[in-house]
Amino acid sequence: MSTKFVLNEVSYFGRGAREELAGEIKNRGFKKVFLVTDKSLVEAGVSEKVEKVLEKAGIEFEVYSEIKPNPTIKNVTDGVKACKKAKADVIVAVGGGSSIDTAKGISIVIANPDRADIVSLNGASNTANRGLPVIALPTTAGTAAEVTINYVITDEERKIKMVCVDPNDIPILAIVDSELMETMPKSLAAATGMDALTHAVEGYITKAHNTMSDMFHMRAIELIFANLPAAVNDKDPQAIENMGLAQYIAGMGFSNVGLGIVHSMAHQLGAVYDTPHGIANAMLLPTVMRFNGQNPETAQRFREILIKIGRPDAEHLNDQDVINTFVWMLSELAKKVGITQTIKDYGAKEEDFDMLADKAMEDPCKPGNPREVTKQDFIDLYRAAM
Repeated sequence: MSTKFVLNEVSYFGRGAREELAGEIKNRGFKKVFLVTDKSLVEAGVSEKVEKVLEKAGIEFEVYSEIKPNPTIKNVTDGVKACKKAKADVIVAVGGGSSIDTAKGISIVIANPDRADIVSLNGASNTANRGLPVIALPTTAGTAAEVTINYVITDEERKIKMVCVDPNDIPILAIVDSELMETMPKSLAAATGMDALTHAVEGYITKAHNTMSDMFHMRAIELIFANLPAAVNDKDPQAIENMGLAQYIAGMGFSNVGLGIVHSMAHQLGAVYDTPHGIANAMLLPTVMRFNGQNPETAQRFREILIKIGRPDAEHLNDQDVINTFVWMLSELAKKVGITQTIKDYGAKEEDFDMLADKAMEDPCKPGNPREVTKQDFIDLYRAAM
């Protein structure tokens, strides 16, 4: 039995790495850039740092910034129209998951006009054509959208987050410039960092994990535990650079083996209450890991993680103590970076749990969870996360 692993073609890392953008665009023969970002990054002057690289090289571009934090079908369809009007031959996405996911959606629809409804892209996609080329420059250390085959778009009418999985959307080039991440406010740095940790932890315990994905996820977990507090609280440049690398490494893993029910549940909070994705993951992660740890194989995976992040004594703990220790360490890390809220603080209501559980049962991330889960389990988990 073979194992398939998909990675992007080329990546650059380090402070100032965005300077490589112009040369790559010219060497690849692209003539017109459609720059996808969001208004907050425009107002903060972050996207301008990339625009200056293009201007200096005499590369023509147009900016599209009509993107919500949880990007919608309309954000994609409006972007498709704008990209076509611009007659661009390459998309440059500058931002977090919202901007890069929107860029991926635009890319796919332009190359596959039969999927213009966007809704049909939900789940494992069967698009025929590789998307319009995308170059991604992340400004957050969390989603790893620059290296994954996934993108998430909100269907506001049905109040669901569509998880689109398509190798045809993977960016041809990723530029992970930590200088673009240094302007993140503390709350965003914390949320995206916990998002990266959730990717790494869920990827490490998912049913499809393998030797190669284990390598990526374990190293990402080590880097995040060692660097997230300093990156968030001290704005330490080296810690921020390490977080940019950690989230990218986690992306290489989970993009190929999937995630689990932390994401199944978080997607519904984002779709229904517009909860920021990283915050939703952070609030749910300890509760769900306590549930998943009841699987003996998963408890053993937790033991392996604990040994790597400074708890060598975990080798001699019983499974329940391993679970308790791991969940405590996850909670403490979240507290260190200022995430102390519960889902109730973001509008979750007891009377919505049945509806949220129904949606979570249909989420594409659910099958990868190491422990089987029922609708009642989801209801109980949402209640525990209150």
